[in-house]
Amino acid sequence: MTGDPDATTADTVKADESDAEAAHQADRMPTPEEEAAAERNELDPDVAEAYEEAIERGANVKGEGEI
Repeated sequence: MTGDPDATTADTVKADESDAEAAHQADRMPTPEEEAAAERNELDPDVAEAYEEAIERGANVKGEGEI
């Protein structure tokens, strides 16, 4: 280990790059009961609106840290 606790080793970078390119998938598909329960949920209109606003704001960010 180096003297700098924030230093990233070459092995860590290599592992991160490998993980970033790895296939990611769910461990299993939802059961019919889980799918039905999800469909019964009602979204709070205020939450849905805030979500849409956040997506739009994020899509229009011009640089890191603008939000």
